[in-house]
Amino acid sequence: MNMPAPINMTSAAIEQVKALLDGRGKPSAGIRIGVRTKGCSGLSYTLEFADEKNEFDEEMEVEGLTILIDPKATMFIIGTEMDYVEDKLESGFVFNNPNEKGRCGCGESFHV
Repeated sequence: MNMPAPINMTSAAIEQVKALLDGRGKPSAGIRIGVRTKGCSGLSYTLEFADEKNEFDEEMEVEGLTILIDPKATMFIIGTEMDYVEDKLESGFVFNNPNEKGRCGCGESFHV
C-alpha cells in the first residue's frame, strides 16, 4: 500500500534545493528536514545538507532529489507543503502546515 508523502514540495522549492545542492561544492546524500525547539511557540523548522542518511531517517525521492526527514519531525510535518518564495524584501523556504495551531508573533516558531 502506498502511503502519501509526509511533505510535499512545490516546483519552486525543488528548483531551489537543486540549486543549493549543486552549489555546495561537495557530494550530499540530500537534504534533511526536521524541527527543533525554538522561539515563543515551541517548534521551528530546520533544513540542512545531509552528508549521509541516518539510521532512522525517513527517505523520499522528489524529482531526483533525496529528502530525508528526521524521525522526530515526522509527526509534526505530515501534510506540510514546502515552498520557496522570493519578493523584493526577502526570499526563503516557507512551510505551509495544516496541523499548525498557532505561530508566535515574530514568525520564528509554531505549535501543533
